[in-house]
Amino acid sequence: MKNYVILSGAGLSAESGLATFRDSGGLWEGHDPMTVATPEAFARDPDLVQRFYNQRRAGLLNAKPNAAHKALAQFEQAIATKGGAVLLVTQNVDDLLERAGAKNILHMHGELFKIRCTNCHTHFTWKQALSSQTPCPECQAPALRPAIVWFGEMPLHMEKIEQALQRADAFISIGTSGSVYPAAGFVEIARARNIPCIELNLAPSDNHYVFTKTIYGPASKTVPRWVAEELNQ
Repeated sequence: MKNYVILSGAGLSAESGLATFRDSGGLWEGHDPMTVATPEAFARDPDLVQRFYNQRRAGLLNAKPNAAHKALAQFEQAIATKGGAVLLVTQNVDDLLERAGAKNILHMHGELFKIRCTNCHTHFTWKQALSSQTPCPECQAPALRPAIVWFGEMPLHMEKIEQALQRADAFISIGTSGSVYPAAGFVEIARARNIPCIELNLAPSDNHYVFTKTIYGPASKTVPRWVAEELNQ
């Protein structure tokens, strides 16, 4: 019975056609992230921010899970039948892991298909366009924003993640830059417990030297291969 914590970043979903700003000269689909992904940007120009997330929502509607998402869903189910557990901690705001069939997922940075009201604090599932004047379905105030963790805001589920890292028998990082904290520090917590720490990435991350094993290549190739090898042990 083994417990796994698997951290995923943009590299997991890149082959599904979802853009990442870190691979495009610091621009995120043509935007400086500081103009569309901070509380200050939203206060300064809410319509620009809403339009940006409307575009991202529309893009996600057309995206499909790739082989890496499907392999992780298969892995979660297979480990559960053996009496173990897999916690999928993702920095991604897409729902491709869910659509692949995975269940035990924590979205550190929120979810693109969720919005929240800054007036009544209610959360909603939302897949259509949103503007600064869209009324809240609950309180009718025009106070809706994407339920996304922006730069400068606290990531979600940190206590659950840290507790899972203390119970884990292995830590795996997939498609992350290793430069964004607190996620970049998870491997250090795991290494302090002397458990296997494996990086699967397109290229070495900023903190690749902390891992006990590294595997490089596209996620759609490396993740299914690693899952098959792990399940055959």
